[in-house]
Amino acid sequence: MSTPLLFSTIEVTRQAFYRTALSYAIVNLKPIVPGHVLVIPNRPVPRLTDLTTPELTSLIASVQNVGRVVERAYGGDALTVACQDGKAAGQSIPHVHFHILPRKFHGDYFSHRMDDIYPALERSDTDLPRDFGNLKVSSTTVQIDHPFKVDADEDRVPRTLEDMEQEATWLRGFFTGECRDTDAVS
Repeated sequence: MSTPLLFSTIEVTRQAFYRTALSYAIVNLKPIVPGHVLVIPNRPVPRLTDLTTPELTSLIASVQNVGRVVERAYGGDALTVACQDGKAAGQSIPHVHFHILPRKFHGDYFSHRMDDIYPALERSDTDLPRDFGNLKVSSTTVQIDHPFKVDADEDRVPRTLEDMEQEATWLRGFFTGECRDTDAVS
C-alpha cells in the first residue's frame, strides 16, 4: 500500500491522479476552470527555496507532464501555471504547490478578460483551509460525463470527495503506459 499523501496536514490520497517518488498531482476542491489541478512536492515545505534540487527538479518535471496531459484532456489551447510562494504572495496552505489551469481562447470563463483569472485564483486559495475542513463525503455516486462542470464565481461550493475521486480516476487513465518516474533525473 502506498504512503498517504498529505497536502500540509490534509490527506489528499483519494484526489491524486499522478505520483512520482518526490511529487504528485491532485484534482482541485474548488476548481476555477475545468481541469484546474495542483502539483505538489511530497515533502511539506512552505517555500520553493526550501526544496532540495532533486525535489524541485521533480516538481517542475511533474508540472510539465501533468500540464501536457491536462491541457489535452480538457481541450485547452494553453495553460496558466501559478505558484503563490509564501503567505505574502497569497499562499494559504503552507505547502508549496503549483496551480495548473487549462485555458481556451473561446468558451473559457475568462476568455474575454484573460488576466481576471489571477484575482479569482487568489480568492480561491484564501478559502482552501476552511473548505478542506468542511469537506463532506457524499452518500451517492454521481455518473460523470466529461467535461467536468465548474463555476468560477465566488459562490461556488466545494466538491464532494467522491466527485474529486471520479475525476482523479479519469485523469489517471491518461497516464497509463507513460513513464511517470520523473525523479530519475538528478
